Amino acid sequence: MPFGAFWVDPLRPGFLARFAAFDVPLAVDLATWVDAYLDHLRVERALAPLTLEAYGHDLAKLVAHAEASGVTTVDGLDQALIGTYLVALGQAGISASSAARHLSAVRGFIRFLLRERRIERDPCALVERPRVGRRLPKVLSFDEIALLIEAPEQGTFKGLRDRAMLHVMYAAGLRVSEVVRLKLADIDRRKGIVMALGKGGKRRLVPLGEPALAAIDAYLELRATHPRSAASQVLFLSPRGGPLTRQAVWKLLGGYARAVGIAKPSSPHKLRHSFATHLLEGGADLRSVQALLGHANVVTTEIYTHLADDHVRAAYRRAHPRA
Repeated sequence: MPFGAFWVDPLRPGFLARFAAFDVPLAVDLATWVDAYLDHLRVERALAPLTLEAYGHDLAKLVAHAEASGVTTVDGLDQALIGTYLVALGQAGISASSAARHLSAVRGFIRFLLRERRIERDPCALVERPRVGRRLPKVLSFDEIALLIEAPEQGTFKGLRDRAMLHVMYAAGLRVSEVVRLKLADIDRRKGIVMALGKGGKRRLVPLGEPALAAIDAYLELRATHPRSAASQVLFLSPRGGPLTRQAVWKLLGGYARAVGIAKPSSPHKLRHSFATHLLEGGADLRSVQALLGHANVVTTEIYTHLADDHVRAAYRRAHPRA
């Protein structure tokens, strides 16, 4: 069965219910255990809907491959099946990075089955992760950040809102999903902090500098005159009084970047990359940057040290007489 023919909605309870017609005991049905694992991720780990959707799609492909190989129970999950699954992904034209993501989803599912004592051995233990070239995140310079933040028009609701939002995104290194979820109560003006709701429902406190706080104050003064402001606790209001969408933030940021002549592709996550890189270039330690970004593992944060190292080497070459 081709991967594309196996389509499910992983967010709907019982999305693999079509497998219930199989004459297989519930306790060992592969598709049912995938469903249980997604419920575990949703309830116990509180993963975001988009993350759950990605896991669901990746594991649906595993189930489709297993079904095509005659495997419908967890007992059939062995190293040979996982190996042929990765080969099939490659033959379907999936990149090494995507194949690595699929394998990561499978490994998470296997750990769940081991924890539930439904299998005794890890079939992925000897499976090598597809080799993926390390891509360094592209960042904006200090000057480009300044141009971008000052691009929104002053004196209008949209302009002050967008200027305050760009300030917060760069000053706190927030993900776009975290920005659009911000509430009025998440900004503590007296302490100068913002409380972000990150992945897995984890909250973290991030300091805000005076420029960002001043931009927020200017926006909030005008926000109070918005006809729907009293009925909403959302910080950055859409014209209808609700939260902005992630797509809307991407679109407006790209428009401002083009307006000020920034040729390189710009995105909300590029502001987050720039935040982390500029902190390290300024002398911040890696653990502090990890905490500010909300990374669960410092290894995720370490990619920014390569960019900071380039900055240090460039400064050395400019300043050292024997460079």
